[in-house]
Amino acid sequence: MIASLIPAFAARAADLMVYEDALAGGWQDWSWNTMRATDTALKATGAASLAVTYTAGWAGLSLRTSPAISTAGYSSIRFSVYGKPNGGKLSLFTQPTDNGTNSTAFLFTPTPNAWSVIDVPLSALGNPAQIARLTIMDWTGTIQPTYNLDALRLIGKTLPALSLKVDATAARKPISPLIYGINGSSATTADADFMKGLGVSVRRWGGNNTSRYNWQLDASNTGADWYFEDVRMSDAVNLPADSGANCVIAQDRREGVATVLTMPLIGYVAKDAASCGFGIAKYGAQTDKDWQWRPNCGNGVKTGGSLVTGNNPTDTSLAVGPSFAQAWVSALVSRYGNAANSGVRYYDLDNEPDLWWDTHRDVAPTGLNYDQLRDRTYQYAAAIKTADPGAQTLGPVVMGWTYYWHSPYDGQRQDWQTPDDRNAHGGTPLVPWYLQQMKAYELAHGKRILDFLDLHYYPAASGVALSPAGNTATQALRLNSTRSLWDPNYVDESWIASAGPDGGIVKLIPRMREWVSANYPGTKLAITEYNWGAPEHINGALAQADVLGIFGREGLDLATLWAPPQSSQPLAFAFRIYRNYNGSGGRFGETSVSAASSAQDRLAIYAAEEAATGALTLVVINKTAGNLSAPLTLSHFTSGGLVQGWRYSAARLTGITRLPDQGLSGVTFTSTYPANSITLYRIPGRRL
Repeated sequence: MIASLIPAFAARAADLMVYEDALAGGWQDWSWNTMRATDTALKATGAASLAVTYTAGWAGLSLRTSPAISTAGYSSIRFSVYGKPNGGKLSLFTQPTDNGTNSTAFLFTPTPNAWSVIDVPLSALGNPAQIARLTIMDWTGTIQPTYNLDALRLIGKTLPALSLKVDATAARKPISPLIYGINGSSATTADADFMKGLGVSVRRWGGNNTSRYNWQLDASNTGADWYFEDVRMSDAVNLPADSGANCVIAQDRREGVATVLTMPLIGYVAKDAASCGFGIAKYGAQTDKDWQWRPNCGNGVKTGGSLVTGNNPTDTSLAVGPSFAQAWVSALVSRYGNAANSGVRYYDLDNEPDLWWDTHRDVAPTGLNYDQLRDRTYQYAAAIKTADPGAQTLGPVVMGWTYYWHSPYDGQRQDWQTPDDRNAHGGTPLVPWYLQQMKAYELAHGKRILDFLDLHYYPAASGVALSPAGNTATQALRLNSTRSLWDPNYVDESWIASAGPDGGIVKLIPRMREWVSANYPGTKLAITEYNWGAPEHINGALAQADVLGIFGREGLDLATLWAPPQSSQPLAFAFRIYRNYNGSGGRFGETSVSAASSAQDRLAIYAAEEAATGALTLVVINKTAGNLSAPLTLSHFTSGGLVQGWRYSAARLTGITRLPDQGLSGVTFTSTYPANSITLYRIPGRRL
């Protein structure tokens, strides 16, 4: 049934201030032939205005922000201006990038000896999609008198009323428990407590240094991350029994956490824990070295700036093949049991082989071509499956958007326009071609050797991934950029927009599903590295909560966050909302159901049914800086008790707050969601 709605009223989005008393945070002065000064005597509002003096004709007051501001939530640019006698016309225009094409110009003349308010509709500027620079320029070609500017801002649009709808019988699909994962390589008591507290379901043992892991010596190589040094992965004394990898696996088993183990395919593993790839004594002086720990270990760049080449890979490494991988899996089966009996089930086929030519250039200086990536996958995946037929493999584990489409060989040479390797393979993008080859193997051998399509994904927008919260524009961009995971209408707000393909539309999870459906049906979907940044800030928590909701709704099969937050950081509470909202193991449901918001960009909603009870769990995320009210309507569901609620918000960053229970009027209720908040409701009952 559907109950009647309680009315909701339209609101206006918050304005974005550019100047009031001072230039707003994140804005810079990129003016030319212009002097500006703070004027506390003459002001339209607040404590001061900006006195602008042009020193030449066609001079410009130009204000720049990074990242660029999306104009989707704004209707106009408004400011107050005070003119002087004999002042002439001025021109206001914007640019989408630092040196982008000017928008349509808006001409105006300040009123002499009086404040006037100028409102410039964005439509008058040609409806720019984003603003990186805002310029007010002399339009007379002569030196004008000083004028004063105040309260310069973008005006928020009047927004439609909000409503939320959940249908318990529509869009039903299982939510994989493996989407609530992290990356991690230590196995302390604190790690166990962290995973339990956050409800972590899977942990990946991965990253650059695992590409050259020697499981017998518990040693690996840091690659370009730290002077190409062989290092021990733990302080183990009984090898290989208590190696770093084994400690992680053992802890995962105790905590009921699945393990994704990275299997080296690069062909070399560390030979000890003391050598380095570009020793200065052997290869000469270099532009940098490990001054603190191993001053003989250089960065592989000659003092003239060119790379050291022709080095010997055996300086650091032993050459190994698929048999080395097979022996490791056999040892793991002997120690922990096979994949079907609580042993290691998931194996990543190395880590970002698209970047070996850079990250591990001391042993792999030339980027892999299509055929080499395929052949290594064939050899090593088959070796894993021989040692443990129940094991599941994930590949090709490439780093990001560029290498979904191009081979490392073409990418290393920056061969984007006429990529030799891709063109030699019919022009087919790398990932679809890779899937085709995995299907061909199964048809030829009667055996599947690839179980998951695994891609790494870091949002490409400036200041988002692996970054602190940043300014207001960056925070808005972070929250908007989660749309790149699913939205077929979202043009990425980064270099991807102009670099294509598909006009900058990423729609990552649907795209992965389309590639699998067309090229190797039955392959599951994984993202074993991703990061939306700001772990220290409520903005990061909001983004992460949105991402986890998207993963469940879109049917992703496995995901592991790179660089997990500290237990006390806001981002950690995004996991808790889904996996331990009440501190006693309360979890978001296991079956995703239809949940729709009239404005998902402002008030996002995700819904799932609890398998054991039939109750609905709803996560509602207010992505805005203001309180939002909305009626929530449930259909094909009958309630069976009071609605329980929990909330995490900017008002209390140290914990999740239990909300008072509330009743339902039929199956409709209206709530107010505080600014920058994540709310979980549990509604007992059953679907109809």
